[in-house]
Amino acid sequence: MGKALEITDANFDEVLKSDKPVLVDFWAEWCGPCKMIGPIVEELAGDYDGKVVIGKMDVDMNSNTPAKFGIRSIPTLLVFKNGQIVDKQVGAVSKSTLAAKLESALNA
Repeated sequence: MGKALEITDANFDEVLKSDKPVLVDFWAEWCGPCKMIGPIVEELAGDYDGKVVIGKMDVDMNSNTPAKFGIRSIPTLLVFKNGQIVDKQVGAVSKSTLAAKLESALNA
């Protein structure tokens, strides 16, 4: 079963080179809504194992990447395809909402 990758400033560019869509969950330990969406992101990593790269970036440990994308509030989830942002979600949402974004990226 797939598990969400730990994405850092150091490996971010490498992760984006994937030929699959990439979902990045920008989060922090102190963020309540992040804790709500965390288990959903892990479930999606299992559901989409082999189809989508799913990872989480702790914004307290990694500041360059969130700054690069202008992330001001968390959780923010970005969906990339071919290294470009194709979808964005700010705030906690349902699993079905995130799954629909992944399906859209897969079928684009």
